[in-house]
Amino acid sequence: MDIRNRDGYIKWIDSVIDTEFVKVIAGVRRSGKSMILQMVRDYIISRNVASKNVMFLNFESNKLNSYKTSETLMEYILKQIGETKEKIYFLFDEIQEVDNWQKVVNGLRVDFNCEIYITGSNAMLLSGELATYLTGRYIELKVFPLSFKEYLQFTKTDVNSSKVDVKFKEYMEWGGFPMLPAIDDKLLKKAVLESIFDSVLLKDVMLRGVIKEKNVLLRITNYLLDTIGNPVSAQKIANFFTSSGLKTNHNSVAKYLNLLEEAFIFYKVDRYDVRGKNYLKTLGKYYAVDNGIRNIKLGKSGNLGSQIENIVYIELKRRGFDVFTGNIDGKEIDFVCFKNGDIQYYQITYQMPDNSREQDNLLLIKDNYKKTIITANRMDVGEVNGIEIVHIVDFLLEN
Repeated sequence: MDIRNRDGYIKWIDSVIDTEFVKVIAGVRRSGKSMILQMVRDYIISRNVASKNVMFLNFESNKLNSYKTSETLMEYILKQIGETKEKIYFLFDEIQEVDNWQKVVNGLRVDFNCEIYITGSNAMLLSGELATYLTGRYIELKVFPLSFKEYLQFTKTDVNSSKVDVKFKEYMEWGGFPMLPAIDDKLLKKAVLESIFDSVLLKDVMLRGVIKEKNVLLRITNYLLDTIGNPVSAQKIANFFTSSGLKTNHNSVAKYLNLLEEAFIFYKVDRYDVRGKNYLKTLGKYYAVDNGIRNIKLGKSGNLGSQIENIVYIELKRRGFDVFTGNIDGKEIDFVCFKNGDIQYYQITYQMPDNSREQDNLLLIKDNYKKTIITANRMDVGEVNGIEIVHIVDFLLEN
């Protein structure tokens, strides 16, 4: 088995292959989308499809610089496939690099016996014209950096090994971008993370948003990284910067926040009123796509509790939950999670204090859905008043 394969995605590939939908694989740059697209190609060929009927194009390659308009790309594709009546599998990596690429995808879908997979690094991939073309005709897969379970696989560490806790400390510090486990040198790890961050900010935020005030964008980014798990708003950030002597306003900050979300570098979590069962739009929280980005930009380890909270949030999203931060009678529930009619409640803590607001707040919820406290202290593990207390590593290694 190739340790670079992300086995958790094989099931998705098997479930969607040979269906009529356009398959959209979206996530932050360098999170492994290309790797998954290569897995798709290998899987297709393993089903006795001739390699000539599988077209894989990576639009970040300089070899394709001449085919980055819809007209030139379509001309190139038609030249390659000729008059064939056989089914063609099109795999397009970082498709947003092509101007008016939506026309190509829709034209191929309509005119040929084909199946289309595309990847992209922006949440707006399916906005505008393509959304109109493909309403009800696409399936989306969200890709994140490596889970901890995948990180162990990439580092050839058995889940029952005594090294697992050490590997978790590495994972918490450096994050899960797939190229990092193969790098031992810490300075090189840091350089790679800096490069990923700079690439996302330049290509997916600044250029796309036509932003000229890089200093303001960087300060907003660092502010979000330093306040992970704390309620924030565009107005609150604008007021903070104004008081610090940096002139900005609510609208500018809101624009930057939206662009950072669209580039998948941050995820906004809205509030949910547990008792009233309604959604609140004020004072959401922001979580980073990866702890490694946070740590290299801030230059410090900082609040370990908030880092664990960040890891848990991304893991819950990876598992397919819709995640909110909860409010019940003015008390906070870290995460209220919805999936297929199920609800789960989570409180996150580095270690359980003597007077636990985590436990007390969960006990305010009177329904029978699962309630869990996740801790980084193995001495805390157990059960209290029907609430399971789980170590962070055990939670991350759950099936």
